[in-house]
Amino acid sequence: MKLGAYMIWAAVAVAAGAIVLLGYFTNLDVIIGLRLVWLVLLRWAILLAAGGLGIGLVNLASVHLAKVSEQEPGWPYSGVLIVFFTFTLALGLFFGPDSPWTLFVFRFIHLPLESSLMALLAVALVVAGVRLAGRRRDLLSLVFVLTAILILLGTGPWLIGSESVTHERILWVRNWVVQVAAAGGARGILLGVAIGGIVTGLRVLVAADRPYGN
Repeated sequence: MKLGAYMIWAAVAVAAGAIVLLGYFTNLDVIIGLRLVWLVLLRWAILLAAGGLGIGLVNLASVHLAKVSEQEPGWPYSGVLIVFFTFTLALGLFFGPDSPWTLFVFRFIHLPLESSLMALLAVALVVAGVRLAGRRRDLLSLVFVLTAILILLGTGPWLIGSESVTHERILWVRNWVVQVAAAGGARGILLGVAIGGIVTGLRVLVAADRPYGN
């Protein structure tokens, strides 16, 4: 009985994936006739993703509410999170995402917080690199520390000597690292993620993995 249920779910998953996949690569009359089914499946996937996001938000709120009610260590931070979570959610629901109030919160609260966290991350990376160089004195650690320092010097403003030749050379090195080395590494990571997603999708399509049956 259980094996039969797995086979049914596998057939449904393979059929749905094949219809959506063929809709992107072929213009056959049969696939065009099934375009309505394809659109329905895509809309179902969007609804399921929205439902998963909603469940995640409810779980986040419940975890922090329990932390506040039991006054566990760090509960004031959870209380602040709950207050601003409720405020932002109510603001978006009542006024919409494009209202001036919502955009005000996004521009003058959300973006400055993100910038502060990114600045903190940069300092933490430099400190971690210095500690790494102190423990592991090899070429890779030295390259990591020097790259982080060059990026910081080329990104932040200089109070003195901002028009000097040294500053211009550091800017050139910083731009080269960001546009060539870092961009190449980021694209390699994205290619790896894409290949991993394709392999995972193919394993689901051929019923090698059955997350729908667990």
